[in-house]
Amino acid sequence: MVTTEASEAKRNRLIVFDVEGVLLPKRRFLLFDAARKLSFRGFLKILVIGFLYETGLLSLESALRRIFAVYRGFLMDDFVRLFKEVPLMPGAKHAFKLLNKLGHKTALISSGLPTLLVEDLAVRLNADYAFGLELKTANGRLTGEIEGDVLKPNGKAYVLRKILRKERLSSRDCVVVADDRNNLPMFPLSAVMIGYNPDFVLTVKSDYVVRNDLSNIIPIINGKPSKASRPTFSRNDVIREAIHMSGFLVPFICAHLLGTFLVSFLIFLTTLVFAASELARVQGISFPIFSTITWTAAKKSEFYEFATAPILFAIGIVFSLTFFPEPASYASVAILTLGDSFASIFGKKFGRTPFPFNKGQHVEGTVFGFLFALIGALFFVSPTKAFIGAAAGMLVGCLPLPVDDNLTIPIAAGLVLTMIL
Repeated sequence: MVTTEASEAKRNRLIVFDVEGVLLPKRRFLLFDAARKLSFRGFLKILVIGFLYETGLLSLESALRRIFAVYRGFLMDDFVRLFKEVPLMPGAKHAFKLLNKLGHKTALISSGLPTLLVEDLAVRLNADYAFGLELKTANGRLTGEIEGDVLKPNGKAYVLRKILRKERLSSRDCVVVADDRNNLPMFPLSAVMIGYNPDFVLTVKSDYVVRNDLSNIIPIINGKPSKASRPTFSRNDVIREAIHMSGFLVPFICAHLLGTFLVSFLIFLTTLVFAASELARVQGISFPIFSTITWTAAKKSEFYEFATAPILFAIGIVFSLTFFPEPASYASVAILTLGDSFASIFGKKFGRTPFPFNKGQHVEGTVFGFLFALIGALFFVSPTKAFIGAAAGMLVGCLPLPVDDNLTIPIAAGLVLTMIL
């Protein structure tokens, strides 16, 4: 008997969700909400541990053991209370409502959060399974010790196999929704892999990429990915891209008004203030002007996270102005501000062909981004050099790299232009 695509889509499935970064703002709970009860030294220690993990210098298990050791003596009741205050990612409740209506089983598997907290989230979302790490307590306080299957290198896959056996399902009945490389061991056990706001590894490994609204996974699960909601331009998108493109004025201000050093210093100071405002915002404290800008320009998925994109954008500009000679520095800033902005705009509006190596980027967006990057660079360098610099910047911009393209685009363009000046 031949099974049709339609009947495959109608069969009940197991939908597996990573938790942090998919259902909850990425790394917000341990890094910001719970860390409010720690000393400044403890907060910095967690930041350093997180950085070492992200750069691959610490394994996940080692990083988590060190992080929870910082929380030794923390009241478990406070831990639970603070967790309940963390907002869900956009579309999460709606997605689970639809999945339950369709009759699918759902599972939450986290390697970074305690089972007690994951179970609380499962109750709120009406999920069927909840797995996390196990926290040890004494007299209602955390001992700093953790254990559990999910801590192991293939721990999530081990847990998923147990669920599949219990439900008498096979891998062709499983869909995994995840955001980072820690979930890769589950991918061979699933028929469909969906990257939600994925990192550079999952943009390559995932079958589909979904951003912002989590409920956009439903058409994919139903076997109709073409009916998934296409990104539309909101007021926030317009403001964000306008701010991004306004960076094109920076080289002219440097050349004709304030000079490179003063402009770089002012951008640096503004970035420090913005970072402070973000630390305040994620803790519910409004910071004049800066918090308002974030709320009016951020993506939906960034509302409840620490917004790093503006900081990296500013660093990219300052790096170019500081380390590359004129006019290569000015041209690289132009390539970043115009090329990246128009690649995003045209990719959302007209994108139909995702890159096979980066499903989060579209060929159409990159082509238009290159054209506008070329136009911007022509203000500062010859046509041949502008063409080469724009090509280098936009080529790097479409690659799935571990470093944000606000940094890679100007650095690649600046290096190439410096070598050919």
